Amino acid sequence: METDLPAAFIVGLLGGVHCLGMCGGIVGALTLGLPRQDAASPRFWGLQLAYNLGRIVSYMVAGMVAGGLGLLLAQAGPLQATRQVLSVIAGLFMIMMGLYLGGWWMGLARVERAGSVVWKRIEPLGRKLLPVGSPVQAFFLGMVWGWLPCGLVYSVLIWSLSAGGVLHGALLMGAFGLGTLPNLLLMGAAAGWMGGFLRKPMARKIAGGLVMVFGLMMLLQLRPDNLISG
Repeated sequence: METDLPAAFIVGLLGGVHCLGMCGGIVGALTLGLPRQDAASPRFWGLQLAYNLGRIVSYMVAGMVAGGLGLLLAQAGPLQATRQVLSVIAGLFMIMMGLYLGGWWMGLARVERAGSVVWKRIEPLGRKLLPVGSPVQAFFLGMVWGWLPCGLVYSVLIWSLSAGGVLHGALLMGAFGLGTLPNLLLMGAAAGWMGGFLRKPMARKIAGGLVMVFGLMMLLQLRPDNLISG
């Protein structure tokens, strides 16, 4: 678990190339009620931080659910073998996420489309909070937006299944959420520059390749004998 948290943080950091497309619009919407000169003011940063805190809280709630479910699955069968199987699934999802980020395979887009069924019911709640005029509004908007269908988030949620429990699942998703924070904060302050940089094919391929490396490392750390013997 000690090594999982830094790894989850780095995966979130690398996933900034995906966050731009998924969350860039809402980050911009946070400043709709602010004069142009306020873009570097304490109020601006207060809204940004409140929004992202709400988003990370939603990630942690989802991580608690996934970690608890993973623990129940592990208790229902051979403990070590079940955790190993969940870790294999998490590693494979991480590799698929790397392929998706790099633009080599778009299969996870189908997973995001499947998640949009639930999102259609949640999204109107966020729309009622616009335009954002206070950190409290921004926080609740972030909590709503945390449930946006996202292949990157889903991949780390699968990882949370193998985390070993409710607390570990929440911490894993929290570390991932903190990793996405620098990109989204910079996106709010310098959306034009960040957008141009992160849309470059080379930036996406490097990030995707590094996420794939994390997935491979996760698989290489597993012990095949546990999968066989349980």
